[in-house]
Amino acid sequence: MPMTEPVLTKRIPTYPYGDPKDRHAVWYDEYVKTGGYEALAAALEKEPAAIVDTVKDSNLRGRGGAGFPCGLKWTFLPKDYEGQRYLAVNSDESEPCTFKDRMLLDFDPHQLLEGIAITCWACGLQTAYIYIRGEYHEQAVTVQKAIDEAYKNGVFGKQGLMKGKVDFAVDCYLHRGAGAYVCGEETGLLESLEGKRGWPRIKPPFPAVAGLFGKPTIINNVETLACVPHIVQHGSEWFKSLGCESTIGGPPSYGTKLMGVSGHVNRPGVYECDLGFSLRTLIDEYCQGMKGGKKLKAIIPGGISMGVLTADQVDAELDFDIGRKNDLLGLGTACPTVLDEDTDMIMVARNITRFFKNESCGQCTPCREGSGWIYKILCRIEEGEGTTRDLDLLLEIAGSMGAMPGTTICGLADGNNWAVRTIINKFRDEFEARVKPSLVPVTMSV
Repeated sequence: MPMTEPVLTKRIPTYPYGDPKDRHAVWYDEYVKTGGYEALAAALEKEPAAIVDTVKDSNLRGRGGAGFPCGLKWTFLPKDYEGQRYLAVNSDESEPCTFKDRMLLDFDPHQLLEGIAITCWACGLQTAYIYIRGEYHEQAVTVQKAIDEAYKNGVFGKQGLMKGKVDFAVDCYLHRGAGAYVCGEETGLLESLEGKRGWPRIKPPFPAVAGLFGKPTIINNVETLACVPHIVQHGSEWFKSLGCESTIGGPPSYGTKLMGVSGHVNRPGVYECDLGFSLRTLIDEYCQGMKGGKKLKAIIPGGISMGVLTADQVDAELDFDIGRKNDLLGLGTACPTVLDEDTDMIMVARNITRFFKNESCGQCTPCREGSGWIYKILCRIEEGEGTTRDLDLLLEIAGSMGAMPGTTICGLADGNNWAVRTIINKFRDEFEARVKPSLVPVTMSV
């Protein structure tokens, strides 16, 4: 279904709503003139618990990849704890082919800051840390300038939210990461924030109970928090009027979603669509079709860790049910990478596994060793030295590593697992054409 009007991008001209040349960073004065911080003012007139209930009732699901209900996560904070609490904003965005949060940081940083302020008020969080990807040099400068403006105008600081409108003060800090993919995992992010080696923690305890510096912590993605002001201002029923219900009896996929499209299309970019939007419409109408008029071969629908779709699956709906319907890990970041008929899928698989091998933190043996084995086997196949038995070996190794088989702490190995398995299973003929028959040992009877 198409989107009736932009929500997150209403201040950011983007196809098909305007000319990208008109894009510019929206600073405090312009943000306020266009309705900014009205939602925060409205939130401060309500009890914090009422805001949590509104967000929970909206069924806002995390936009960072996992799709966990945001409001439900907020309720995990201990009720009787009166000490320091933290908000950690996941702005790492290191999933390959994903760049949708970057647009919010570039052009509308105060939308994020307003979401942070409302979340802190609703959950009783005194300090927020924006953990931004180390390679986002320009974005870090933009966000820091917006934070400085927010302090200057009384959003953050010792005087309390909105210059003392309520007796609750929030501090907000920007923290730059060092370029590790695994720090996108929430507990790896916390370890990095604490100045330690960035690798995931064993859970439980979960961050809501013992997170940053051992204190209760909520971790939300940039796009997720950017949705919060709109839900507070317009209500949960308005939010549920966008997006779609589940068609297989699962949780709904409400709201709009930023979708960053890359690959072999005529007009790559970030588009805002209702959840439930079809890949075909996104590619053919928004992205104006395949580059050079070539045929579609495959789509990676939500970051490389989600797996791959074939051209026959191009009518897949971009909602949180896409994984169960199409043999994928999930919707992920909803940033499709489109591949044309000339794409070598063996090279794609090898390149993906090289990334995961390099980014494994090494803490879990199945991930550390299995990622390397998969990469070596795929290199052998790409060079024409593989055998048919190597294909079964790849699937066996991939299927035995990951948090879901219960062999690793975090989901990095699952991303490697699903990418490899879906590419081999859905393009098996292409792999078999590049390998040699396996030599079957002969058993001699006496």
